[in-house]
Amino acid sequence: MRVLPATAALATLAMLIGALLGVPLGVLAATHHGRWPDHIARVLGLLGHSTPVFWFGMMGLLIFYAWLGWAGGIGRIGLAFEGNVPTVTGLLLLDSALAGDAAAWRSALRHLLLPAAVLGLHSMAYLSRMTRTFMLAQLSQEYVTTARVKGVTERQVVWGHAFRNIRVQLLTIVALAYGGLLEGAVLTETVFGWPGFGSYLTSSLLLGDMNAVMGSVLVIGVLFVSLNLLADALYRVFDPRAAA
Repeated sequence: MRVLPATAALATLAMLIGALLGVPLGVLAATHHGRWPDHIARVLGLLGHSTPVFWFGMMGLLIFYAWLGWAGGIGRIGLAFEGNVPTVTGLLLLDSALAGDAAAWRSALRHLLLPAAVLGLHSMAYLSRMTRTFMLAQLSQEYVTTARVKGVTERQVVWGHAFRNIRVQLLTIVALAYGGLLEGAVLTETVFGWPGFGSYLTSSLLLGDMNAVMGSVLVIGVLFVSLNLLADALYRVFDPRAAA
């Protein structure tokens, strides 16, 4: 479908933002359990998870587009470049790079960053909470106490032992969260006028186009099954015991 590349680009960058911020935040909270970094991380996670995504989107547009002029605003690319980038993959960043159009590439990036950051806040909140839970479970294990008694550095204990044992669990969580972003970006795409899968599904529902709705539901199901299969395959790669 022509709308999938737009949503894929949005969801992928949102997932990267969520993972790069959420996982370290969860580790920080777990290693400072009961202290102020833990409290701050939990408050941020609660706010990110409970605040409506459309509110973040509108505030982001107001601050970073209307006031500061940093973001690109509505749509995937500036009006000056609309229709001027040859479609090869459907991914505007890649297509503009292939066309050698640096100005169009910068415009596409400016339009992508803000909606991806807004969508990534929910992923960050979810991943930070899950990472914190997994890390607390590992840090309470006897092998961690033994490693500390033997003089292993705290950095090695946290990242070399505890985090290494939760990466497979996190991989599964990330795969499922990514699937949720692919089909759950309806509000974000609506606020930012992003012509992706969520906007297409919303328009189809409002127009009563049941064929498009059923096709969209089928695509969502295929995506979820595919991502689950990918997570299972990667699980076996990172943990050979699962293949036994």
